[in-house]
Amino acid sequence: MLSSEPNTAVSGTQAAVAPADPGLTMELLELELSLDGFEPDAGTFADHVRAAAAAIDGALLFELPASGLIAGCERIAVMRIPQDGSPVMTTVFACLESDGTTIRIEKPDERTADLRNFAEAFVDVLQRI
Repeated sequence: MLSSEPNTAVSGTQAAVAPADPGLTMELLELELSLDGFEPDAGTFADHVRAAAAAIDGALLFELPASGLIAGCERIAVMRIPQDGSPVMTTVFACLESDGTTIRIEKPDERTADLRNFAEAFVDVLQRI
């Protein structure tokens, strides 16, 4: 039975369950798993991101130096991925962290709104060609 109340029947202690991230879709989860284990000797960051995006019917738009736009990030790959299994695409960023091997996914926010807007304009131009 599903309940919104916490489970307290586990050995007299309250079970700690993290709330589900409402923005975490299957596509984002698959993408995160595909990006895990990046080896710089095995190929470029862009190649790795391109393959991971293609695996979920997404696309790498472009990649560029982070230039301080996202903290702790060396390079940013801008991608379009399906939203909730529909043909609607959403923009996300794959961030290569300063260690050179860890990649994390970031959703656009206030500080990256200009980059998201540029990406969407880029897609618009490509669709018109």
